[in-house]
Amino acid sequence: MIALTTVRRRWLPVALFAGALAAAWWRVPNPAPSRFAPPAAAAAPLPAMFTSALLPAGTHPGESSLTQLADGRIAAAWSADDTQEPPERRLLFSIREASGWRPPLVIASRASTAGGTFAHERDIGNPLLYAEGGWLHLWYTGRSGWAGRSLKHSVSTDGGKRWATTVAIRSAPLASGVRLGAPPITLADGGLGLPIASDGWASYGEYLRLAPTGEILDKQRLAQPQAALLPAVVALDEQRGLALLPAAGQILTAVTTDGGLTWPAAAALPVANPKTPLALLRLPSGRLLLAGNRPEGRATLGLWLSSDAGKTWQSSHTLENAADGAAEFSDPSLLLGRDGRLHLTYSWRRQGIKYLSFSEAWLDGTPP
Repeated sequence: MIALTTVRRRWLPVALFAGALAAAWWRVPNPAPSRFAPPAAAAAPLPAMFTSALLPAGTHPGESSLTQLADGRIAAAWSADDTQEPPERRLLFSIREASGWRPPLVIASRASTAGGTFAHERDIGNPLLYAEGGWLHLWYTGRSGWAGRSLKHSVSTDGGKRWATTVAIRSAPLASGVRLGAPPITLADGGLGLPIASDGWASYGEYLRLAPTGEILDKQRLAQPQAALLPAVVALDEQRGLALLPAAGQILTAVTTDGGLTWPAAAALPVANPKTPLALLRLPSGRLLLAGNRPEGRATLGLWLSSDAGKTWQSSHTLENAADGAAEFSDPSLLLGRDGRLHLTYSWRRQGIKYLSFSEAWLDGTPP
């Protein structure tokens, strides 16, 4: 159900509307100091464990996103087509119960988005979920008219059953487009850092900083020598962060040592990538986990580990390796649960959303 009664809290649509009106905020010359939230204390190590499931995800499922609700349950959102002719893209939502995943709910459509933004939406997609206490945020992208994709935002206060009217967030000039990258980074002041990709004459990664009240504070370019796709960003400590950007045959990097205020380019990774989306996560041990397609293409999906803040990487597990060239395993999303359990979703053969749950100890063991 899309409609929601008026909500009152710090992430009010008014704040987002104020951010949408700011036309030149990304050129602020002296942005305020910023710090990432300190990494969570490591939970007690879990034994090696691995489970998998396939969500009933609709037709041609695409990008997915994971978050953990206040009560500990895992929630997922993803894009998929409906059964109409011609098909239309929708955003679906499900929660994992003890007995398995609930039947999915439609939480956004072209019609519901147009009703909130007062603009004709040609298509929607690219969902990003984020739980903040009892509030559940949904960012996604939509394309209206001749303009490029723009950010949309909605919120739910009842665990995803009902959603507030969608609000558009203008984060780029009208002629440019934007796509969402990895999950947001929590900042020490209660704000968020959103990795995004701008699509204009060239595609490049950016970092969007939001205040605790939701308005846009500034936007920083993730420096790189060539066009790249959606960034995957992780905080290493309160000041250092790493961004990975898929490019032609390689993974470019940008680093920050000032809490995200600047992101100079660094050395490319010694891991090849067929220019497809990545997922990146900091593990309880401090190591980094990377999920993405192997050099062979979308018919493979693998995991890599780094023990030196992303300078070097070792292959951990190959999750998918199909013999048929038509197979596709893409758009991974990673989540670290508060109990230390790891969660991964990805589009499985464009037939469903595959869900995996495992421990860090499993990463160091023998593949199942």
